Amino acid sequence: MKPKIDIALGKLATESALYPKEALMPIKETDHKLYIGLPKESEDFENRVCLTPEAVALLVNNGHEVIVETNAGINAKFSDREYSEAGAKISYSAQEVYQSDVILKVEPPTQEEIAFLKPGKTVISALQMARLDKAYFDEINNKRITALAYEFIEDKGGSIPVVRAMSEIAGSAVMLIAAEYLSSKNGKGIILGGITGVPPTKVVILGAGTVAEYATRTALGLGAEVKVFDNHVYKLRRLKHNLGVQIYTSTIDTITLRNELKEADVVIGSLRTDEGSPCVVTEDMIAEMQPNSVIIDVSIDQGGCFETSHLTDHKNPIFRKHEVIHYCVPNIASRVARTASTALSNIFTPMLLQIAKKGGVDDLIFSRDWFMKGVYAYKGFVTNPYIAKKFELKYRDMNLLIAARY
Repeated sequence: MKPKIDIALGKLATESALYPKEALMPIKETDHKLYIGLPKESEDFENRVCLTPEAVALLVNNGHEVIVETNAGINAKFSDREYSEAGAKISYSAQEVYQSDVILKVEPPTQEEIAFLKPGKTVISALQMARLDKAYFDEINNKRITALAYEFIEDKGGSIPVVRAMSEIAGSAVMLIAAEYLSSKNGKGIILGGITGVPPTKVVILGAGTVAEYATRTALGLGAEVKVFDNHVYKLRRLKHNLGVQIYTSTIDTITLRNELKEADVVIGSLRTDEGSPCVVTEDMIAEMQPNSVIIDVSIDQGGCFETSHLTDHKNPIFRKHEVIHYCVPNIASRVARTASTALSNIFTPMLLQIAKKGGVDDLIFSRDWFMKGVYAYKGFVTNPYIAKKFELKYRDMNLLIAARY
């Protein structure tokens, strides 16, 4: 009886091997080789670089090619040798670097740099609207460049990772800057914070975003008295929740704000909206402030929060107006270039790998809404409505381009 059973089971096993079986269909991943250019910043006081040598090594090991202009990372304390050992090609020609398919830089390209670009290439950089004019966008569109701005690129969670990272750095740095200009060498001769028996420094912060959060943490840690103003109550509530302490918060009304500014030693401007930075402090309010008090306008790259603000740089960072010290440097994070460069690299390296995995920049733009939001110019047209309206440029909706593509 047993031999018959064995024969039957063997026959069944043989037949079942011939039956069709279900299997998951393999998903084809498109591996697109990227040619990435990392130019040296032409601005004298821009010290950051977008990729660290470690990030370059990762990209090269994934089959991509990175060309780095000589001394691109020198101000962030990354040498050409480190980039070369990571697998990058070191170039002594800026024009050669700008022939790459994807250009990663911090400052928006100058007219000379735009001239180096080949039509149809991609530039990822900051935008800094306060410095740009219509001619810049005309040059970008004439070259049919795809341009993405740090200020607009989102992540899957809906936040703006580059702005947040640089804001965290700026928020931590502004109090160190304020301490420098409150000292006897530059200003009132007081310590930022407070010690036993001496009234604490009074700090007013405009805006309740990331800069405000990190500035408040630093100021409170030093013992300063902090008051935060913002017109969005939910932002003020979120700030208090993140800090885990009770602090003075208020919506912005002219009378209350004017009174607080009169007593303030330090005022930080960090208000931002989709249409730039609102000017909420007028010149007559500043004229009533204490002599040698300090204003730091972190939002100056978006127009500034103070009527008396104008752009400065790291070489000449301050000016005085109504005896008030104004610090209006747009790239505060560049003061700590190595930290800022590492933060940028941590954001852009996975992004570049995703671009390659999807098959190129266009494929990621049209498949990922968070990435598409970073595009402000696409093949001859401005795709950001605010920019188009401000500079009276031809506008094309990216959603219509998606419909046309499919």
